[in-house]
Amino acid sequence: MTMDLVTSASCAPAGEMLSQIIEGILEIVFAAKDVLVEKESFADLANYLERIVPVLKELNKKRISNSESFNNAIEILTREIKVAKQLIQECSKRNKVYLLMNCRMTVKRLEDTTKEISRALSLIPLASMGISSGIIEEIGKLCDNMRNAEFRTAIAEETILEKIETGIQERNVDRSYANNLLVLIAEAVGISTDRSVLRKEFEEFKSEIENAHLRKDQAEAIQMDQIIALLERADATSSPREKELKYFTKRKSLGSQPLEPLQSFYCPITRDVMVDPVETSSGQTFERSAIEKWFADGNTLCPLTMTPLDTSILRPNKTLRQSIEEWKDRNTMIMIASMKPKLHSEDEEESLHCLGQLQDLCEQRDLHREWVILENYIPILIELLGSRNRDIRNRALVILGILVKDSADAKERISKVDNSIESIVHSLGRRIGERKLAVALLLELSKSDLVRECIGKVQGCILLLVTMSGSSDDSQASRDARELLENLSFSDQNVVQMAKANYFKHLLQRLSSGPEDVKMMMATTLAEMELTDHNKSSLFQDGALGSLLHLVSHGNVEMKNVAIRALQNLSSLPKNGLQMIREGAMELLLDLLFRQSPSSPLLREQVAATIMHLAISTVSQEMGEIQVSLLESDEDVFRLFSLVNLTGPDVQQSILRAFHALCQSSSATNIKTKLSQCSAVQVLVQLCELDNLNVRANAVKLFCCLTEDADVGTILEHVGQKCIETLLRIIKSSDDEEEIASAMGIIYNPS
Repeated sequence: MTMDLVTSASCAPAGEMLSQIIEGILEIVFAAKDVLVEKESFADLANYLERIVPVLKELNKKRISNSESFNNAIEILTREIKVAKQLIQECSKRNKVYLLMNCRMTVKRLEDTTKEISRALSLIPLASMGISSGIIEEIGKLCDNMRNAEFRTAIAEETILEKIETGIQERNVDRSYANNLLVLIAEAVGISTDRSVLRKEFEEFKSEIENAHLRKDQAEAIQMDQIIALLERADATSSPREKELKYFTKRKSLGSQPLEPLQSFYCPITRDVMVDPVETSSGQTFERSAIEKWFADGNTLCPLTMTPLDTSILRPNKTLRQSIEEWKDRNTMIMIASMKPKLHSEDEEESLHCLGQLQDLCEQRDLHREWVILENYIPILIELLGSRNRDIRNRALVILGILVKDSADAKERISKVDNSIESIVHSLGRRIGERKLAVALLLELSKSDLVRECIGKVQGCILLLVTMSGSSDDSQASRDARELLENLSFSDQNVVQMAKANYFKHLLQRLSSGPEDVKMMMATTLAEMELTDHNKSSLFQDGALGSLLHLVSHGNVEMKNVAIRALQNLSSLPKNGLQMIREGAMELLLDLLFRQSPSSPLLREQVAATIMHLAISTVSQEMGEIQVSLLESDEDVFRLFSLVNLTGPDVQQSILRAFHALCQSSSATNIKTKLSQCSAVQVLVQLCELDNLNVRANAVKLFCCLTEDADVGTILEHVGQKCIETLLRIIKSSDDEEEIASAMGIIYNPS
């Protein structure tokens, strides 16, 4: 009994420690799901730890005698579980960008912890503790897997880290490089590329660096300071105002006179200031390309000391290179600041020379472009667009195009200059070279929401762009114009302007799939425009008919009204009228005409006018093509003609003209027969006595048409003395020669 108590007491601490370890492992497995980086690596660690738990639980059931090996294992497990917990906590709460910058270290710590846990498991004498052979074998495999585990950073993460290292080593501080790098970082850590989000994340990242300084971790602090200096070049990480203050503080400290290069800046071989200075085994420095050519020519002695050289040794002289770059930057900054007065010179040659220098500087480095922007050259360049000298205008457009490329600040500055967009648009109307530069500049500017709003509002801009989009003078300019129109199509008003300039692509898209109010706007535009026959044809070919018929079928009264007006406009082209008949529009129109209440006379008038256009289109059919018929049934003929007595003069006129056209179509015989059957002549005789000249004229013309080849007896039933007197009065008083001829035809036909 006493012996059992002693054994139990001695086992208690080990059991408690195992329970604590199991609890810690389960916490890690659960928490590993919430890490912000290296999710796959943490998932692998959690998977390994989960496989350990059953063994530890089995051990906890045994009477374990404390041994040195077992105690070492417990000590390692306890320590590494604590390490893993701390690592997960860091990777769940710290700034995402900071964690990305340290992802290699995180992966290394994960790998070390995994190997240490594997070593701890291998120290536990499982066989002597009564553990089953199956579990022992499983643990053996697990230990091997963990010992050989290799945790790797993701490809995207490695790409970012390599770009950061390259940028720091090469002192690549161009804004575009930093902008692209920041986008890659945002995508890698799963945050929005919105400027405000990036700015917030970057500020948090800088706070992490301040903590590194407080921890007095100099190595990490230096590395992170370099990363901050690189990323600060990005647009999102600092405001234009901050950049401006930083720039002018530095520029004012430089003085106003450029400095001559130091003698050490010159390459002894080329006698030019070096770009990529490298040090040879003799300790002398040369331009890399020059010394490499020296070696390639078979020389093995130092050009200066004439001592033998190890041609395989060329060490970058980073200190000298940095000094040269600082000297160049200083002089360039002073040069840019001093050039502005020359652009206002009355000497056009001097202005052109200055613009050439400015263009060269802007093309060299993104940093130079930023300095030009900060020196407020943009208003000057905009002013030069009004110059009478075409070369000056073109140079100004080129430089503006370089400045705004991928620069939100430059775009915003242009938008704030009075009449800036108008000045650029004005160049669209000039010669092809200037037009090409102007449209490319506007295209880049249109990437800014603020500027895009302004472009579409400039009078004549959209018309000029539409003209350019279809021009064959320059394919690139045409593509740019089309892309710019695409960007401007965000605005419904711009889309209407495009349509009025005969560019219907975006109008048709909105007519088909836009909101109801937008569909109404687009249909109204088609209804009110004066369209050429070519435009009417192309609109139907591109799908306008289907969209308009859908609006007529499913829209409210107001929508039906405007859609019918648009169809009325488009159906005046016979080709379109025939297409409407083929696609079943007539049934829809008749339904509207018969069912529409008298309270909507305008809609009825428009439907009748559209039917008239369709009837006229049937006359244009050629003999070789499949003939289409407008009115398929006797009922349709009777019902349509009956409306002549039931409607106002506008509808009457349209119906009479429709039947007059049908009487001249391929179905003329059938139509005349049906009209005779519904006592049309009797109705027409009455209409001939109306005071409304338009209705009367169309009634006379249709009447005459029906008398041709008609049965004389049938005609004489209606052409009595009163009718003849009416017709004679028309002949004497009418100004319509066709009406007069028709009246005479009626009188003489039955005689």
